[in-house]
Amino acid sequence: MLQKLKKGKRSVSSKLILKDTGFIILGIGSAAFGLESFLLPNRFIDGGATGVSLLITEILGWPLWLLIILVNLPFLVLGYQTIGRSFTIKAILAILGLAATLALVTFPEVTQDKLLVAVFGGFFLGAGIGLSIRGGSVLDGTEVLAIFLSRKFSLKIGDVIILINVVIFLAAAYLLSIEAALYSMLTYLSASRTLDFVIDGIEEYTGVTIISKSSDEIRHMISEEMGRGLTIYKAKGGYGKDGIHNEYDVIYTVITRLEIRKLNIEVNKIDPKAFVVMNSINDTRGGMVKKRFMDKPAS
Repeated sequence: MLQKLKKGKRSVSSKLILKDTGFIILGIGSAAFGLESFLLPNRFIDGGATGVSLLITEILGWPLWLLIILVNLPFLVLGYQTIGRSFTIKAILAILGLAATLALVTFPEVTQDKLLVAVFGGFFLGAGIGLSIRGGSVLDGTEVLAIFLSRKFSLKIGDVIILINVVIFLAAAYLLSIEAALYSMLTYLSASRTLDFVIDGIEEYTGVTIISKSSDEIRHMISEEMGRGLTIYKAKGGYGKDGIHNEYDVIYTVITRLEIRKLNIEVNKIDPKAFVVMNSINDTRGGMVKKRFMDKPAS
């Protein structure tokens, strides 16, 4: 029995390594294509460490593959101190892979249209960075710096990234041109949105909290008609000056964004006065959401 358990663990570990490796390789290819075929030939930059590398390449003429390594090197040291050894090893291999691809593989220039360059250059670069993150690595060390600074100075990671990129784009406006900086900002927006999409996935989940006097009927509708799991909390409510307390059941469930309208309609049928709160959820693990969603027959 113990041998079977160890064998099962090794099998899961091997599959996970292969999956992570696949994500990182796809990420390297996508990022290299976005850089070589769109951004670099048209003097566009992005945010973060990649943007710094592109900016230095444009000003000094140094090879981009070399700068990708040099600019990210301090972030890799921070990554080892802040996140850990396993992450740093993956990040080193991914960045070296990107540098090698840029040095050895020639990608054709796709277009010179500035708008297309900004949008699709950002798209492929953002997809590449996102895929590498899905594989447990990074191609751009800016997020590592943001995590380090946020811990040291109690700042939000998103705010740190914004501040870093503001400095980069101001430098681009001064050293290149205002037009180049504006197009580069568009590139960054395209890349960041694509990165979020790749990391979060196409299935956006919504956590729904429902408070109603007809909680039994709503519970039956969610579990039987919609096929969703749910959790019921016992709660007390208070409102008014004296704080009138009523005991009731609070229903919590997680649904996909495609089911929001159906849930709203059905709840409104049962209790138009029901109090409903919805919160976005990037991903879920376990439970019935993914399984039941994938098992639905096509209508």
